Amino acid sequence: MKIKVIEKRYSEVLEYYKNNPVKHKKPIRPSILFRTLLKLVSIPDLLATHFTCEKVGMEKLGKKEPALFLMNHSSFIDLEIVSSVLYPRPFNIVATTDGFIGKSWLMRQIGCIPTRKFVSDPALVRDMLHTVRKLKDSVVMYPEAGYSFDGTATTMPDSLGKLIKMLGIPVVFITTYGAFSRDPLYNNLQRRKVKVSARMEYTLSPEQIREMSADEINEIVNEHFSFDSFRWQKENHVKIDESFRADGLNRILYKCPDCGSENTTDGKGEYMTCHNCGQKYFLDEYGELHTDRGTCKISHIPDWYHWERECVQKELSEGNYHFECDVNIMVSLDTTKLWHVGEGKLVHTPDGFTLTGCDGELHYEQKPLSTYSVNSDFNWYEIGDMISIGDNHILYYCFPKDQSVSVAKVRIAAEEIYKLERAKLQATKI
Repeated sequence: MKIKVIEKRYSEVLEYYKNNPVKHKKPIRPSILFRTLLKLVSIPDLLATHFTCEKVGMEKLGKKEPALFLMNHSSFIDLEIVSSVLYPRPFNIVATTDGFIGKSWLMRQIGCIPTRKFVSDPALVRDMLHTVRKLKDSVVMYPEAGYSFDGTATTMPDSLGKLIKMLGIPVVFITTYGAFSRDPLYNNLQRRKVKVSARMEYTLSPEQIREMSADEINEIVNEHFSFDSFRWQKENHVKIDESFRADGLNRILYKCPDCGSENTTDGKGEYMTCHNCGQKYFLDEYGELHTDRGTCKISHIPDWYHWERECVQKELSEGNYHFECDVNIMVSLDTTKLWHVGEGKLVHTPDGFTLTGCDGELHYEQKPLSTYSVNSDFNWYEIGDMISIGDNHILYYCFPKDQSVSVAKVRIAAEEIYKLERAKLQATKI
């Protein structure tokens, strides 16, 4: 999927929005026509994956009763799944603003509510309250905000428990199995032949929500978002024999455990190779890694990704973390346009992000506590790997010119720096 990009100087983009201020639009209820259309266009993929859904306790939810559906996020088929299993129930789905660009009218007609990833968005809360109280619709939300990189749950906001209490409606969890294995983000959107299923479970009633604290609700959410797609694949003997299954694996496994070098790995075909030490890793048909030099130091991909996080934690504790690269810069201020505004430099340290460029017109700083994670993506709209920073006014999409740079490491580092700064802040309040 591609996205239309408009070339313009940064100063001219700011002037355009000064003269054409962004106007907020409230969510609308999707008509039965669009709900049916979504279900129909989802049929081919669901048939191809032999999709099934197990429903647990769903008889407790009234046919016209709004609910909050929380779903893990693995690939595009997630939208097709929810459009099928909830039909004909009307629902509005929280979606990222970039998904609206070039198709804003259609996205609103099918009930999408725009928001910016990993950015505090009071307007989103108001829109969700409008949806459940005025429209009497359900809300579908991916609390992880982005696709999982390694097939395990990503960091979620602590504010989720407060939001659930504020909405005061039943909470239903939808967990997918096989969706990640079929189409992992790092694999260049190449689909594998994998069966997909889901479990939809009525978990929290309004009465239970009223009696629980926000922290207690967060514990339940985190428990339901405890999964491991690679472990699921191995334990259920899900065979993936496509010859491209290791393509792009270096995007998440960017650091070699054998020599410790970074950005020297290359995933291609069925293998990932470190070009620094020559170590070669074979990805077998059940998602495990092997080497021809004996035992693989880390054979389970999520364990490797977790080890990389530990390495970042060590860098931070020793004061060695520093990221800096030249980038192409695109910006978005609304749901209608994406602008390419020039080139610059992105720097990330324990003090946060700094973005400069566009012939001296741009200087933006983002402090660590402004967001609990950062929006990093692979082959974003077929443009390239990307790191996005920004606020409720503007988003900056930064594309490293050096294609070996790991945007996954930047996301890990942003999350770990946030944890450290938050711990410091809490310590001052004691």
